[in-house]
Amino acid sequence: MDTVLYVACAVTGWLTFGYILRLQRLRPSPARRAVTVTFGAFAVGITLAIPPLAAAVDGLTGMPNLAKVFSHGCVMAIVVGSESWLLFLALPPEQAARRTLRWILATAGAYLAMLGLFGYTLLGESPVQLTVEYARNPAVTAYLLFFLVVGFFASFIDIARLCWQYARACGRTWLRRGLRTTAVGAVFALLYALDKVIYLLAYWSGSRPAGERQIAAVLVTLSALLMSIGLTMPAWGPRLPRWSDLRSYRRLAPLWHDLVTELPYVELDPTLRRSRTAIRDIDYALIRRLAEIRDARLALRPFMDARVTAVAEHHADLAGLTGEARQAAVEAAQLAYAVRMHRAGNVADNPQLADTLHLPGDGYGGEVAWLVEVAGAYAKSEVVVRTLASVMMSAIPDPGRNRR
Repeated sequence: MDTVLYVACAVTGWLTFGYILRLQRLRPSPARRAVTVTFGAFAVGITLAIPPLAAAVDGLTGMPNLAKVFSHGCVMAIVVGSESWLLFLALPPEQAARRTLRWILATAGAYLAMLGLFGYTLLGESPVQLTVEYARNPAVTAYLLFFLVVGFFASFIDIARLCWQYARACGRTWLRRGLRTTAVGAVFALLYALDKVIYLLAYWSGSRPAGERQIAAVLVTLSALLMSIGLTMPAWGPRLPRWSDLRSYRRLAPLWHDLVTELPYVELDPTLRRSRTAIRDIDYALIRRLAEIRDARLALRPFMDARVTAVAEHHADLAGLTGEARQAAVEAAQLAYAVRMHRAGNVADNPQLADTLHLPGDGYGGEVAWLVEVAGAYAKSEVVVRTLASVMMSAIPDPGRNRR
């Protein structure tokens, strides 16, 4: 199981590294550079931790534990990269650079000590593994303690604390979500280190509990996935279509479809008829749909009749509608009538006055909400059906009617 989990983490790591590297090349920044280093180190380190590959590296070099030592060095680089990312987000560049340098020196010193202990284990007569199963060996215990204390406890406690603290003060939605997700990932990294310490103590006490590798693999996987999502979320999160915009876009479809079918020249970007194109840039697609509905409504003004408004208001009152629901049903009835009169080529005998139209408040958001209400009434309201039934018979063209 641990091999499968490490392979999954490695694939995720390399894909994320490629994505972040591309962003760094397009829009370089110190914070993004730190994330690039973090994921580059993670991708290499987790790849070297895949058991069959680690065994192959050790076998080819004739040095037991070499792949593990390199992998642990990558963990130290991950620590520096993650801390640097947070520092460049929160501090002026010069101050962040100074504190990053201190982290580099501290982790480098710890890693040099680990390399020395690794070299010492090679001098022994019988080979040992840098795992908790060999914790009774003082060199192995010292190596693991350096790795866990500096590489996990000192760093990931700080990462979890700072991420959660910065998230509270952060005004950018996706950065705030990313910080909190990263904080949770850091907690799972701490649980991984705690698991190692518990097993170290157990082996020192003479007990030999099983399952450490499997537990560690699960905790590493959860930590890696959460931190991968959290660290990259500020980049890809804002590009996701907002659910509210997507829902509004779809709810406008029945009204928009009938209007652009009757008045095709108001549609300026036919590529948005493809769902994938619209979803990729939902802000633009929604703005275009609103504009096209408004343009079509303006073009249909000569075909809107004040008599239709009176009839629609009567049916809305019978249906018990009030407020904006009543106004939306009346507007929808006018549009439905105007589309039919435009198709027949008959202008209104008693045109609807412009100053009687409903003007939504609250800017863009208010206009979206209003037209969604109108579109819903257009598609489903019995007021529209009954109004059309009441007025259409008297709207049958005759030779004496004025035409466009």
